[in-house]
Amino acid sequence: VITRPEMEIGRYHWMYRSSRPHRYHHVPALRGNVSPLGIQGCFECCIKCLGGVPYASLVATILCFSGVALFCGCGHVALTGTVSILEQHFSTTASDHALLSEVIQLMQYVIYGIASFFFLYGIILLAEGFYTTSAVKELHGEFKTTACGRCISGMFVFLTYVLGVAWLGVFGFSAVPVFMFYNIWSTCEVIKSYQTNVTVPGDQICVDIRQYGIIPWNAVPGKACGPILENICNTNEFYMSYHLFIVACAGAGATVIALIHFLMILSSNWAYLKDASKMQAYQDIKAKEEQELQDIQSRSKEQLNSYT
Repeated sequence: VITRPEMEIGRYHWMYRSSRPHRYHHVPALRGNVSPLGIQGCFECCIKCLGGVPYASLVATILCFSGVALFCGCGHVALTGTVSILEQHFSTTASDHALLSEVIQLMQYVIYGIASFFFLYGIILLAEGFYTTSAVKELHGEFKTTACGRCISGMFVFLTYVLGVAWLGVFGFSAVPVFMFYNIWSTCEVIKSYQTNVTVPGDQICVDIRQYGIIPWNAVPGKACGPILENICNTNEFYMSYHLFIVACAGAGATVIALIHFLMILSSNWAYLKDASKMQAYQDIKAKEEQELQDIQSRSKEQLNSYT
């Protein structure tokens, strides 16, 4: 119930609104390094910037870049060393391994494309992490998440899932040359210690590359036995290619882990954006209702003042 004095005060304010005295707002006390103009200091700005960094996305990006760099760089050099070993010791005729050389050259070009694509894709995912972190940090500010932004986040979730499944296949494929080189290396170790077993001459211990299907069965010589095989294992091409294939396989595994990490981050960010959109819709409805209530109250006061 509005009392008579309140009605008189409201009438006075309505009739003499232009003569209302100026209001001086209370200025809060200065804290820390905040300047009188309200500008934050260097420490506060640094803390605010560090609070908006998506550390999970940053770690996943570094891991992805490292894994792809190891896979592409080491894989490229290892494939070159493999061709050199085949040409010198297992397939002396160029026509026998011509198809294999073309496939390896094509794989090297694919490696260039993979490196370029994942460099760009990692930066995009990192930027998306910054975007989502800003959306979550500024829910109560002027920042607005859009339906397009949520659709883009959902698209990144699907694309990262597909890439993760593809890289599982790449990881398994990169383990094949490691297995082949390990068999050759273990055979060489047996040849080195064959003196302890007189029943098995060293010349009868061989490695036939043709059985792996990388060169045809009519390739000459196609296999290496005894001291020849031991000399192959002692060459720099074999040593470097073997260890580089191991590092490339480890890089592919690191990339798979990074993509799984990205998938978890993107799924969480998409859920955050979905909740943020619901919160923004609720806040908009609440603000609209409050504005309508204020308008009704102001009209009621004006009508009461007009009656009085």
